[in-house]
Amino acid sequence: MTQSKGPIRTAVFPVAGMGTRFLPATKANPKEMLPVVDKPLIQYAAEEAVAAGISTLVFVTGRNKRSIPDHFDKAYELEHELEQRGKQQLLEQVRNIVPPDVTCVYVRQSDALGLGHAVACAHPIVRNEPFAVILADDLIEEASGGATRQMVEQYAEHGCSVLGVEEVPENRTHQYGIIDPVQTGPRSWDVKGIVEKPDPADAPSNVAVVGRYILTPAIFDMLATQKPGAGGEIQLTDAIARLLERERVTAFNFEGRRFDCGSKMGYLEATVEFALNHPELADDFAAYLRTRSAR
Repeated sequence: MTQSKGPIRTAVFPVAGMGTRFLPATKANPKEMLPVVDKPLIQYAAEEAVAAGISTLVFVTGRNKRSIPDHFDKAYELEHELEQRGKQQLLEQVRNIVPPDVTCVYVRQSDALGLGHAVACAHPIVRNEPFAVILADDLIEEASGGATRQMVEQYAEHGCSVLGVEEVPENRTHQYGIIDPVQTGPRSWDVKGIVEKPDPADAPSNVAVVGRYILTPAIFDMLATQKPGAGGEIQLTDAIARLLERERVTAFNFEGRRFDCGSKMGYLEATVEFALNHPELADDFAAYLRTRSAR
């Protein structure tokens, strides 16, 4: 069944997780606020959504996440101080965390019941429209307008849910939702099935779902009746598997390198690569790395 091709105006950011892999750094500070060079992970994710033409950002938050709305709010004292000191460039950066025509909405996920439950918490805001889901843990280098823009374009072409995917080593399928794919193009597939974190011997492929989704509002019907799955949580993967019984779902391997910043190693890799591409730091940091390697 082909769905409506209405515009994608809303992105949902599930940010209620505890970030236990980064303790003690995340004891009082959200993992989404961990900086990669000079911007927190959540800002990269928000900028990617804005670049895709999205105008409403819905943050599904939990306890100890107050710094996220603070980050996207006005900081009158800081702005006044920067203005008084003539630090105009820094002032513009602080004022333009998101453009003035972008709305930030905050929804509380009171119980940590999984990614599917977090997405369901956004239903009163999203209502009956297609929407994006962006996981800030997955930091993606900008390419071809950004991963979300590429997926929005796929949705405009096909009019159905689009899952961001990449091919992973077969021995790592137990870390991802894995699709049963039928290839339709160089970077695209129809999804015939999806399994949450299968053992390599049971995986239908090595095409893994990563932290980008465009979903039709029918997913909310699935989530409303979804039973707990792996880990006793409401799994978005399980709801998508049921959605397949109702409508077409596609998968798209977007351009742009993904860094798994939910892991320490991925976070360190992202920091190095983004520093090497930073306009102020690239040359000096590259020289430091050469010196460090020589030692």
